[in-house]
Amino acid sequence: MVILSKLADYGVIIATHLALHPERQMTAAVLAKETSLPRATAAKILKILAHAGIVAGARGATGGYRLARDAGTISVVQVVSAIDGSMGVTQCTIHDDCSRSHFCATRPHWHRINAAIGMALGAITLAEMANPFGAPLPRSAAASQPTATPTP
Repeated sequence: MVILSKLADYGVIIATHLALHPERQMTAAVLAKETSLPRATAAKILKILAHAGIVAGARGATGGYRLARDAGTISVVQVVSAIDGSMGVTQCTIHDDCSRSHFCATRPHWHRINAAIGMALGAITLAEMANPFGAPLPRSAAASQPTATPTP
């Protein structure tokens, strides 16, 4: 069984909550309360996600966090990888220092399985996580503004 770390699981919860409310900028305390997670854990996750460019933070009296880009462009695998690093179903899918690697018949299959899981998590966006029944997500102000087209 593939199990994400608690921190990665909580990271997906926090990022999904931000996707549900793109118009709001939320502090770690507010996110902790609204997701029923410990405040210190929420703060730690937000710092990691900010470092990875998944969330953007603003300081000051009206400061807080929001997704750094549209929820439809952020995959679950990006959130999980930001927190847990490289994903691996087995040790040999992450590390190449196994003493059995030169004769192990299962190793190539674990790599295929690991790739399939990574592709599955990469195919699901935060927008989809926030809308399990397909209801339209509120659009963020940044996503609703027209993009500039390059001039030749």
